Amino acid sequence: MWLRRDLRLEDNAALHFALQSGFPVLPLFIFDTSILAKLENKKDLRVQFLHQTLSNLKFGLNQMGADIIIEYGNPEVIWKELIERYDIQEIYVNEDYEPYARARDEQIKSLAEARGIAFKSFKDQVVFNHSDVLKDDGKPYTVFTPYSRKWKAKLLGIETFKAMPENLPSLPSLKPFACARHYQSLFKVSNLPMPSLNEMGFEPSVTSNYPDTETRQSVIKNYKAQRDFPAIEGTSRLGLHFRFGTISVREKAAKAIALSETYLNELIWREFYMQILWYFPHVASSAFKPAYNKIAWRNNDEEFKKWCEGQTGYPIVDAGMRELNTTGFMHNRVRMIVASFLTKHLLIDWRWGEAYFAAKLLDFDLSANNGGWQWASGSGTDAAPYFRVFNPTLQTSKFDPQGEYIKKWVPELGTHSYPQPIVVHEFARNRCLETYKAALKEP
Repeated sequence: MWLRRDLRLEDNAALHFALQSGFPVLPLFIFDTSILAKLENKKDLRVQFLHQTLSNLKFGLNQMGADIIIEYGNPEVIWKELIERYDIQEIYVNEDYEPYARARDEQIKSLAEARGIAFKSFKDQVVFNHSDVLKDDGKPYTVFTPYSRKWKAKLLGIETFKAMPENLPSLPSLKPFACARHYQSLFKVSNLPMPSLNEMGFEPSVTSNYPDTETRQSVIKNYKAQRDFPAIEGTSRLGLHFRFGTISVREKAAKAIALSETYLNELIWREFYMQILWYFPHVASSAFKPAYNKIAWRNNDEEFKKWCEGQTGYPIVDAGMRELNTTGFMHNRVRMIVASFLTKHLLIDWRWGEAYFAAKLLDFDLSANNGGWQWASGSGTDAAPYFRVFNPTLQTSKFDPQGEYIKKWVPELGTHSYPQPIVVHEFARNRCLETYKAALKEP
């Protein structure tokens, strides 16, 4: 059973079915060198999180007289070695939806089937995958609201969604997979090696304050009222765990249905962007709306550097960037503000910001990150219109009126050491509108 973005032993679809296969099950994880080689920061907290999580998984399996193979290298090379080392009958995986992962899985599937080994994949990191929620004509949705209505209707087993019922029916899509009752089917082996961070070219970091897998019920219950205020702990901070599957999306969706439809919508946004990436893989490197590829970005290196370092002279923007650089996290509302500022105030290509977030965010997820950046720049599906330019000062007065969030991250505000604004808002807004209009006008 090949673990990837599903690092848990409970409520795991592929593991559940593998344990019922009639064969002893040996879990596997591969630290993929083609992914790790792209990480410049050798103290990357995500790699440390993976290593720590796998250590915990390994310990749990050891308690049951089992173990997990943990390899470091190229998946194809490793699978060829494993096929020689073990008498493998079937390979079980949970679906992954990113372009690289899809190509990788096809490669391993071909390798396995050429040797008479079945390759079986299951839906696990989503409630509904790319083929579950489609328009009546079979085409994918490109606007969120009708997609979310269809998603909820499918979940509830009804034709059309109007409102969440008070008394929820039984929801088979959210039923957890019973793994524990079949643990006796695990392959009995022990003392399998695990590569250290150093052996993989990484170093442990003293900073490892990862968010918990559980969120206070009050946070979800008050999510609609509090989620936009960065000084309040009003968001779940579960993105990291959704990214690596250390929690079950079925479990969290069930709780969201009971407590907050607004939070449920966030989970649906996640799946919406996943299906956009599946059907429109070009979004990974270019605009969803082709016309937006014509925008004449300024791409000023010095201004980009100031944005990255939180030295733009706009406190809410600088607070967000400093929070990101320090913790690997940024509040959701602030992500929109800093993304809008980079693309519209500074006219810097959204792909520059997307790449910076990809390198820094603990909860980096290609589809959500890409979707968010294209939304902010106006180039994506269901995006903010190009003429909507967030005013950082107004955003501050709305969402950090007492300046608590800003004071935490920009303590020198009001002193001579804090920089003047990098650009005047009104000037930047007009420049943005003119630039976008020029690119988007009819030929």
